[in-house]
Amino acid sequence: MKKIVLATPRGFCAGVDRAIHVVEKAIEKFGTPIYVRHEIVHNKFVVDTLKDKGVVFVDELDQVPEGSVVIFSAHGVAEHIYEEAKARNLQVLDASCPLVLKVHFSAKRHYNAGRHIILIGHAGHAEVEGTLGQLPEGAITLIRNENDAETVDVPADKELAYITQTTLSVAETRKIIEALKRRFPNIIGPEAGDLCYATGNRQAAVLELCSEVDMLLVVGAKNSSNSSRLMELGLEQGLPSHLIADVNDLDPAWFEGIDTVGISSGASAPEVLVQGVVDWLKEKFAPVEVENLVKLVENTKFNLPKALQD
Repeated sequence: MKKIVLATPRGFCAGVDRAIHVVEKAIEKFGTPIYVRHEIVHNKFVVDTLKDKGVVFVDELDQVPEGSVVIFSAHGVAEHIYEEAKARNLQVLDASCPLVLKVHFSAKRHYNAGRHIILIGHAGHAEVEGTLGQLPEGAITLIRNENDAETVDVPADKELAYITQTTLSVAETRKIIEALKRRFPNIIGPEAGDLCYATGNRQAAVLELCSEVDMLLVVGAKNSSNSSRLMELGLEQGLPSHLIADVNDLDPAWFEGIDTVGISSGASAPEVLVQGVVDWLKEKFAPVEVENLVKLVENTKFNLPKALQD
């Protein structure tokens, strides 16, 4: 192996960056323990680092002592979670990504206008659960792929709208929306779906990277939707592609006959994990050239909740 090419942008997006800062500022302001419902972002390294600082991660709010500070994860939560927190006198700091909240707002707007909503997303994903939970049961129908779009049952007496999970494949989402529009010409929704800027940017960078490398490594968690999409993009381009949590997942056998390795990372993967992989490769295959392939530079920033602003 002779060369490593790093995709830019990669790693933390503004929503993840904000969510982690919410937790860190809450520790500064309120002390510990601070409670977080579910993983703040889908990354074990991030979660473990925050646990070491005194953060307690819980599955449900009944595990949080009454009156405590609780933080909701970047993926957004269902309406009943806010109500439950209020009933238990919890001080809520909402780390939901503003772009996810925008999807929640769209869902409510369509519902109030009398439309039935089709949500394109992955069943069981934390973001999808939060979006489904914005409205009464039955108001939103979840579909996953083109085949679902062609066969989904919807109320015959209602106008239709669609919304999407923010971390899907750009190309696949386009095809699903086209299938919906062929079947329901009057359906309304955003032209490219509700995919967030970071999802699109990381996929575009990986697409460019794939034309220059023999293999793709994506640093990210197995339960991270956007990380999985990056790895799948590499496979679609015909490259051996691997989703790894960190350097410990690397298999030396992967690199036989490989000259150039491309590396990217999901939106919730810290850069320190990427550098760990780079260091391992440099040590194992020295001398190795390292190049940065810059597709674009991101400068999006989201404000912290008012309660944490200095």
